[in-house]
Amino acid sequence: MAIVTSTRRNSPAMRIFAFGLLALLLAFLSLWSLTIGTTAIPLGDALHAIISEGTTHQDLVISTIRLPRILTAIIVGSTLGVAGALMQAVTNNPLASPDLLGISAGAAFAVVISIVFFDAQSPLVFLWFAFGGASVAGVIVYLIASAGISGVTPVKLALSGAVLSVFLGSVSASLLIFDMKAIDTIRMWSVGSLTGKEMAAVAAVVPFALAGVAATLLLAREVTTLSLGADVAQAVGQNVLLWRLVSGALVVLMAGSSVALAGPIGFVGLVVPHIVRLSLGVDYRWILPFCALSGALLVVTADGLQRSLTEIDIPVGVTLALVGAPFFIWLARSRAGGIG
Repeated sequence: MAIVTSTRRNSPAMRIFAFGLLALLLAFLSLWSLTIGTTAIPLGDALHAIISEGTTHQDLVISTIRLPRILTAIIVGSTLGVAGALMQAVTNNPLASPDLLGISAGAAFAVVISIVFFDAQSPLVFLWFAFGGASVAGVIVYLIASAGISGVTPVKLALSGAVLSVFLGSVSASLLIFDMKAIDTIRMWSVGSLTGKEMAAVAAVVPFALAGVAATLLLAREVTTLSLGADVAQAVGQNVLLWRLVSGALVVLMAGSSVALAGPIGFVGLVVPHIVRLSLGVDYRWILPFCALSGALLVVTADGLQRSLTEIDIPVGVTLALVGAPFFIWLARSRAGGIG
């Protein structure tokens, strides 16, 4: 009886139904987020502001502040959710995510470099620096983890990423100490914030973010094969090295887009894939689209709740850390015996 019940729960029809419910919930929470803030705005007025492009105070609040913020939350959540799932599949490491393996730290450090030394202001400039920093950080983490007789292991990857993240964070902070103009510019961004986003910045980043997510979804079958381990993947004829390189490029594209837009937001890429896998199993043809939707839902919810409960605009990176840190401790303790 338990097997029959589980099969029905995980049938394609039930999964499609669940996906539709999550999409409706995301739409509802996004609309709700439009109405909350320092000034409460009725939903009808908020929707009218989007459609009419008016010039009243309420119209400007919606079009220039709240709508870009919500779109940023959706982009960041979906890209980090998918990137985390992809990294965990490729590395066979339950602790893998862009923030824990140093990818986000590398992208953030490169953006800081662009501001401090090149006085960069354009979102497109941030984006290309973020791609470069994420790529270099990924290579460095892999090289460090591959040192030694045992080669690359999940634990060594996690430790290498953690060390690099701390190091780059310290260097970034040191650079900002000597440049007060730069620290004023990215004070909120450096902890992961949705505040003050402009529609131009969203428009600049969204093509790259969508391209990364869409390409990953199209390659879901290959990702599933990779997740079974290198030996199994090679046995069924997959070019493991090629698909790992492709996956790395997609992670850089998605994580770099997220960091360039909203700063280094942590734990989304760790928490979301685990929750989705516990519900759906190991087929990444389902896991990846659910991670995209669930990641967006998590960030939109975290941002909306803190704005509705307090008048202080707490960066969403801080809010998510309050949720993600206990989850990470539980995950590390429960999986410590099986990831070495």
